[in-house]
Amino acid sequence: MKYVVLLGDGMADWPVESLGGKTPLAYAKTPHMDRIAREGTLGLIDTVPGGMKPGSDVAILSVLGYDPAVCYTGRGPLEAASMGVQLEPGDLAFRCNLVTLGEGPDPVMVDFTAGHIPSDEAREIIRDLDRAMGTATLKFHPGVGYRHLLVWKGGGPEVETTPPHDITGQPTTAWLPKGKGAEDVLGVMLRSRAILKDHPVNRRRAGLGKRQATSVWLWGQGGKPAMEPLSVKYGLSGGMISAVDLLNGLGVYAGLEILKVPGATGYIDTDYVGKARKALEALGEKDFVFVHVEAPDEMGHEGNLEGKVKAIEEFDGKVVGTVLGGIGRHGDYRVLVLSDHPTPIAKRTHTAEPSPFAVLCSRRDDNVRGAEGYGEEAARRGGLVVTPGWQLMEGFIGDWRRFIEDRRR
Repeated sequence: MKYVVLLGDGMADWPVESLGGKTPLAYAKTPHMDRIAREGTLGLIDTVPGGMKPGSDVAILSVLGYDPAVCYTGRGPLEAASMGVQLEPGDLAFRCNLVTLGEGPDPVMVDFTAGHIPSDEAREIIRDLDRAMGTATLKFHPGVGYRHLLVWKGGGPEVETTPPHDITGQPTTAWLPKGKGAEDVLGVMLRSRAILKDHPVNRRRAGLGKRQATSVWLWGQGGKPAMEPLSVKYGLSGGMISAVDLLNGLGVYAGLEILKVPGATGYIDTDYVGKARKALEALGEKDFVFVHVEAPDEMGHEGNLEGKVKAIEEFDGKVVGTVLGGIGRHGDYRVLVLSDHPTPIAKRTHTAEPSPFAVLCSRRDDNVRGAEGYGEEAARRGGLVVTPGWQLMEGFIGDWRRFIEDRRR
């Protein structure tokens, strides 16, 4: 049996008036996801435990079959694992965004991506920040695009931080780090502004009319988590396909091989078909492949309705369609397609409501009551909600029909 998870990050949404009261997911043309919902099983997955923030880190831990209340320590250490950064006991890893802030004493979070700064320019900035501020205790590590890492060695501050994508368009003072050692974290952020004010990369970007990286924003800190590999939990070999360090870090801790696709960008211009083809290729020797597409989430954060509909349609046609078209040559299979959390256009950040999932099994007897199509409202009408969401993977890998029937009684 082959198992494939196809995750469109942040696909779920709220009804939009200009789409006739439909969500972007319901409005988009998604014949392949609709087929999975019709021929397979449609439901909702509750990926965010009560009291936890609805980040992709928490949500995708659930999708992979791990209880976030037990395993989650923070986003930073997951991205550290993807980047090959080894954490020692007591180390804290912070996610380090390059962002664009406005002017004045209470600057607005203009852009949490610094204009989707490319990796080569970002590496130059992170290198210079490390030269200026790096010590035996603090070390900057370059990542992809605007997403980077700061490791605080030997026990760092005990602070509360805020994801910058949660406060787009808002003044930032109220969202600065709080708690024991907050002044140290804030000091790094403030010093970065002075260093970046006249940085050569920013001068070049300003000359081209592009947004500048005016500051770092530190958040998502945590220590090294303890996770049992999927190979031990389920006896499966597997791979992870994603352009995002967070997902690849989750893959490392889950014992999955990180499968690279050259054209994968973590944005709407990603190589959708390349990801799907890599998944089909990997199934020749692996039992389980997880394919992650970030584009719908990015469009939600930008408030880009047209872009989100397009990203969903690209995901359906080029990822889901390609996988469905080729997976049969590997024998029996199960395909799970889902959103990890909503990223509503109206809110431009994550929310914690359950998101739709659908599973198609090649063995027809394993499919349990389909629906008319894939979407939030269709899933709600079906009445199947998997909560806590981390249990879904156990059913997907195990006795699927019994798993679903037990929840419909």
